[in-house]
Amino acid sequence: MKIVYTDNNATTRVAPEVLEEMLPYLSEYYGNPSSMHSFGGNVGRAIVQAREKVSELINADPDEIIFTSCGTESDNAAIHAALEANPEKRHIITSNVEHPAIKNTLELLEKKGYTVTYVPVDTKGRLDMDILYRSMSKDTALITLMWANNETGVIFPIQEVARKAKEQGILFHTDAVQAAGKIPIDVKDAGVDMLSLSGHKIHAPKGVAVLYVKKGLKFSSFMTGGHQEKGRRGGTENTAGIIGLGKACDLARAHLGQMDTTVRELRDYLEKELLEKIPSSSVNGERSNRLPNTLSIGFDAVEGESILLLMDQAGICASSGSACTSGSLDPSHVLMAMKVPFESAHGTIRFSLSTYNTREEMDHIINVLPPVIKRLRDMSPFWKK
Repeated sequence: MKIVYTDNNATTRVAPEVLEEMLPYLSEYYGNPSSMHSFGGNVGRAIVQAREKVSELINADPDEIIFTSCGTESDNAAIHAALEANPEKRHIITSNVEHPAIKNTLELLEKKGYTVTYVPVDTKGRLDMDILYRSMSKDTALITLMWANNETGVIFPIQEVARKAKEQGILFHTDAVQAAGKIPIDVKDAGVDMLSLSGHKIHAPKGVAVLYVKKGLKFSSFMTGGHQEKGRRGGTENTAGIIGLGKACDLARAHLGQMDTTVRELRDYLEKELLEKIPSSSVNGERSNRLPNTLSIGFDAVEGESILLLMDQAGICASSGSACTSGSLDPSHVLMAMKVPFESAHGTIRFSLSTYNTREEMDHIINVLPPVIKRLRDMSPFWKK
């Protein structure tokens, strides 16, 4: 059975070009990049080149790039650095739709005496900018906001908030894990102090990520140890992963135009056909200002988990808007924050495409999903027949 993979906001396939670039560093070039001998030094030079490629994707300087193990580590390192740089400040601002890497970390800090403002979003997933700006104070150490939401794809006004933060002397971090490689990112133009991105979201392997730290920013290491990353992140480098990430960033930069045209058109086609063919369905989030690959769509009176199981039998990979994996029957915190009606939120599916998807695959989903929804609704006590 052919697999139709539309869960690219969860993870992506490793691009063949990336794998090819990595393989020599998993076999013949195995030296430690910190070693004094030339065998290790050649590996170190390959990491330098990868750092340059990553920096080009977001218009940073190579020295501003710190390699980490994952987006979660990058987020935690950014929060840690901001609080260490401002130990007298005890207030943090974020949104109420952040990824658990931010959300759960800040909830833990609240237990340690920090005050956190969770800026609400409206029914379209847009930030309440008035509350955000009113929340800024002399005690605010950090504002951390995702560039784009992982469930709905809604894009936040990062440049505008970063400018306001700078005016108030507040550090600004953005979790750009979902945005990188899908829309253009320019850290200099955006004016952010720190930015997180993750390799496995842009066709690099799992286990490698980046924290961008603006030059001149006081940065305290989150992971202490050796001298790696100029003393900013201890631990022997994930050489093959870093080199793969460099190649993936090259590819992502080259494919930005394809994301905004071909991938967007496929997403829009899928959305249009599903809305037309399935009654009582609706898109979650602002449709005009979202990532070009993401569709969050709710189907009334059915359960997302049941939809996923039946689609899986047809070879379709997607994800649910409900927190099934945590054992909760509640919809995700993102949909709840948006006040999406329970009957729709509970039946929400997220499709997230990549440059590898095709029109034929969209047609397969369009053929499979309407009968699946009808079958589930016929069994649902909540569906008004």
